[in-house]
Amino acid sequence: MTRVLIDANVFLYARGRAHDYREACRAVLWTAAEGSIRLEASVEVVQEFAHVLMRRGVDRSAAVTQAREVGAQCLLHAFDEEVLTRVLTLVADHPTLGMRDAVHAATALGAGIEQVVSADRAFDDVEGITRVDPLDADSPWNQAGPSVDA
Repeated sequence: MTRVLIDANVFLYARGRAHDYREACRAVLWTAAEGSIRLEASVEVVQEFAHVLMRRGVDRSAAVTQAREVGAQCLLHAFDEEVLTRVLTLVADHPTLGMRDAVHAATALGAGIEQVVSADRAFDDVEGITRVDPLDADSPWNQAGPSVDA
């Protein structure tokens, strides 16, 4: 099974309004549920997801429930001092990489995960990581399979 680190934006696009990424992100989650890929994430992904929902006006209780569901779909990795050290190095070395994405990248590097599934191009310049765009036609979730309409 392929291990991938998943960015919060995949969950956000999958649950959000109509968008170019919506169905592709749903397909990523469907593929993981079917067992073809294993989703892994920093605990920061869950925090980021809940933060964005609450910032968008989602009820606190609903945001917490949905964040728990996101966390349950992933093998979660701790955000510890070792990850923080790598985060700060990445931020210093990559001017377009934001702090949260640096946490995700540092988590992937520390866990030996080579692929990050994200719509965010900021991961493209991080050595040791290959970003897989949810729209990538060669990805396992964009092969023939069941409909992902919700």
